Amino acid sequence: MPKFRNVKLVLTGMCLTTAMLLGVAQARTPLQVDVQSTVGLGELPKQGVQTYALIHQGGPFASEKDGTVFGNRERLLPAQKRGYYHEYTVPTPGLKHRGVKRIVCGGQSRLPDICYYTADHYASFRKIVP
Repeated sequence: MPKFRNVKLVLTGMCLTTAMLLGVAQARTPLQVDVQSTVGLGELPKQGVQTYALIHQGGPFASEKDGTVFGNRERLLPAQKRGYYHEYTVPTPGLKHRGVKRIVCGGQSRLPDICYYTADHYASFRKIVP
């Protein structure tokens, strides 16, 4: 009976390890923004519309982090070379910190090719349609 328990423990451990490794592999699978997932500029919060306008004017921005390179580590946006995407804070009234809302744009600073809005700190993105 003790040998059977050891085998059972080993098999259980192997199954758990396999399940964990499969979960890690799935977590690293790159996702893409659904092209159907869009938001009209007028649908953004007022602060988002203001931030979008400031991006096209070249600032001034709410945070010193605004305009910095967005690494796309979540791999939710279409793959591009490092330095293509830049992030900007969408201020949330009443907060003393940056909050979770951002606009991430790709391309040139004042003339971005494309911009995305996230209201959940990079967990999801919607393409901004001007």
